[in-house]
Amino acid sequence: MSALAGTVAKFQARDVVRSRWLAAYVAFFWIVGEGLLRFTGGDARAVLSLGSIVLYVVPLVTLVFGTIYLYNAREFTELLLAQPVDRRSLYFGLYGGLTGPLCLGVVLGTTMPFLMRGGAGADPAVLALLCGTAVALTLAFAAIAFCIALACTDRLRGLGAAIGVWMLCAVVYDGLVMATVAAFDGHPLERPMLMMTLANPIDLARVMLLLRLDISALMGYTGAVFQQWLGGNTGLLAASLALCVWIVTPAWLGLRAFSRKDF
Repeated sequence: MSALAGTVAKFQARDVVRSRWLAAYVAFFWIVGEGLLRFTGGDARAVLSLGSIVLYVVPLVTLVFGTIYLYNAREFTELLLAQPVDRRSLYFGLYGGLTGPLCLGVVLGTTMPFLMRGGAGADPAVLALLCGTAVALTLAFAAIAFCIALACTDRLRGLGAAIGVWMLCAVVYDGLVMATVAAFDGHPLERPMLMMTLANPIDLARVMLLLRLDISALMGYTGAVFQQWLGGNTGLLAASLALCVWIVTPAWLGLRAFSRKDF
């Protein structure tokens, strides 16, 4: 099983690495990071600004690219499934072939501007956390992209669903949180807000970064509740575990759909 998954992942990763998408992806973060360092002078401000961009761009690119990737790999998948191969191995091979280059690309793009400037005054722990959250979001939203592509046969519908999921998590969700707070003003909402934070991987990643930077003014309502109930280190651990759940659950659902799908 592992041998087949590794072979498929290596073959698919070569195609992803050759793609202009990946080169543009790395270049985007590299240029943005370099620009932020030039205009902010480095330290935590550059990391915070870059983190805000990462939280929006990484899920969007991963969802769109991941959905297109699985549609384009359909003929390759059908060819392999015509052989006596294990579907589980094939699924994880396709998943690894996508997420490996994307994770490497976002880590290189975000860290190289800082490394070329000797750290630029940024806290290595914060920079490592930024890379960790970017990798976690890549793994989570790649699994969600696989679920979407397996559920929707039509490419346009699948691509629209991917963009819709990103809009919900990145844009609409904060509005729903604020609407809930306004609608139930005066009621104890700490626990529901904590649950709402755990229900959105982008919000989780944002809270993790702000908890590590200890910038309470920028945390928003959900971040303040998270800090109040769980504190700094405990909150980071809880958010990390929740992000792991966001990786494992969609990956498992995608595996179930892949195993049952009639190609």
